[in-house]
Amino acid sequence: MNGELTRTYQTPDGTVRWDVLGEGDPVVLIHGTPFSSRIWREIAPALAQDHQVYVFDLLGFGQSEQRAGQDLGLAAHTRVFTGLLDHWGLESPRVIAHDIGGAVALRALLLEGARYADLTLVDAVGCGDWGTGLFRLVRENAHLFEQLPVYAHEALAESHLRFASHAGYRPDVLAAHLDPWRGEEGRAAYYRQYGQLEQAATDEFQHLLGSVPVPTRIIWGREDGFLPPPFAEQLHALIPHSELHWLEGAGHATPEDAPARLLALLTREFRPVAAAA
Repeated sequence: MNGELTRTYQTPDGTVRWDVLGEGDPVVLIHGTPFSSRIWREIAPALAQDHQVYVFDLLGFGQSEQRAGQDLGLAAHTRVFTGLLDHWGLESPRVIAHDIGGAVALRALLLEGARYADLTLVDAVGCGDWGTGLFRLVRENAHLFEQLPVYAHEALAESHLRFASHAGYRPDVLAAHLDPWRGEEGRAAYYRQYGQLEQAATDEFQHLLGSVPVPTRIIWGREDGFLPPPFAEQLHALIPHSELHWLEGAGHATPEDAPARLLALLTREFRPVAAAA
């Protein structure tokens, strides 16, 4: 998980890079922003001991194609994701999603007819007034951010990444997360994706969260500064049969801050939906 994603999937807006590890029941991992599939580098190989694990970089992120004119809204990411599920021939995989990956997974399930065996939402965008802070600032001032000198942009992107972690990163890990956003092309890609993330895309399904039809687990870093604990509590309340688990001492980037504890939760048996009805 520290190297190249070796496989490709073509979309009208560019090439998505993906890979698969292990054998067994399928598990799909969806990353969020400003990360890539690299955030699963400790989780994916461990899950692959017993599962066939699919990882990919969202279009415009990581190793997937970045270019002007791409549609990088949540609806577009969802279309790509459902296309990948079909491309992989997966009818009912387990799905584990972080950050905006949660919104992608929920849109696919509730609006696009995707089917999962179960769903895990890790510090995930899914409800409430999440489109604030940097999201709103960039969306409303994209033309200004795009003019930042590269050094100023990279300092902002690094600061934003640091804020996502409560425990902090090793220097090489931070550099790897920052790498796709470096230089003039990375700067353009960074603000292109943030400029298209709109809360309306989750408002469209929030009223349907009570009808999520699969076992659902919510895992949250207690020190999440991007999506503080009330977001987890609201999501838990809106999905009545869901489980809620806290990771003490972890921030928004829970796969970085607490990979072993996160993995322990990911490998637990789910409580059946009917048992909580």
